Amino acid sequence: MADQLIRATAAEGGIRAVGVITTRIAEEARRRHKLSYVATAALGRTMSAGLLLASSMKRAESRVNIRIKGNGPLGGLLIDAGLDGTVRGYVDNPGVELPPNEQGKLDVGKAVGRDGYLYVVRDVGYGYPYSSTVELVSGEIGDDLTHYLATSEQTPSALILGVFVGAEGVTAAGGLLIQVLPKAARDETLVEILESRIAKLSGFTPLLQSGKSLPEIFQLLLGDMGLVILPDTHMVRFHCGCSFNRVLGALKMLGEEELQDMIDKDEGAEATCHFCGEVYHATSEELAKLIDDLRAESV
Repeated sequence: MADQLIRATAAEGGIRAVGVITTRIAEEARRRHKLSYVATAALGRTMSAGLLLASSMKRAESRVNIRIKGNGPLGGLLIDAGLDGTVRGYVDNPGVELPPNEQGKLDVGKAVGRDGYLYVVRDVGYGYPYSSTVELVSGEIGDDLTHYLATSEQTPSALILGVFVGAEGVTAAGGLLIQVLPKAARDETLVEILESRIAKLSGFTPLLQSGKSLPEIFQLLLGDMGLVILPDTHMVRFHCGCSFNRVLGALKMLGEEELQDMIDKDEGAEATCHFCGEVYHATSEELAKLIDDLRAESV
């Protein structure tokens, strides 16, 4: 099933639902960054969450940054997701591996750490970005982002995230965001029914592995609540906007002395993009050209 995002409403517009499949995205991140099992799960969950949060923004250039910094061995992670369906990200210590938790699942909470902070920055495409910071609740990503939505955005939300990674790589990944808007939140019975159904779910990836599509998952949860699945299906993908020209621009900012030192000692320069792992090489001739450009600009 292709990586995609769909939206739906229920309860006469009082419930907003968004679902996303990110299996290929998580696998590409795993491959690019050489991620361990637990690092794949942590980054994959966060990338899915970023796409879900970005889906409610309005302008095409809108983006969401999620940074999680805990006291666990993973160190921290950062993702960047856009309304255009692109997402990228990295973790500080991609090779960290831990034993399964008491439920036999990947121990993302321990890898991230339960003490630390979650930072969310929303760039709406104009003016200054909006930023929020909350303390981590468990390090399990979904719990922490649900806490963020309830405290910073004051929207009752359920966020279900999952990544299944085995010996052959990621075979299922994605997430589901359900938000109860004010006019539906007043119906306590409806909220209780919805909470009960979400609590009974065994997780998101088991639903994908059983062959269920996003519309079928929505039907399972909201089918008798006036479910309306919106017609647009949005394709999502791992994408990084880095390029060799951008790398040269960054190297140029180092100045003439530093560039000459690279030529003398290393006969060139190597730069790796944190977000996608792409490695760029600049030759001595290319660095010398940057020096010439700096000298010309200073005249």
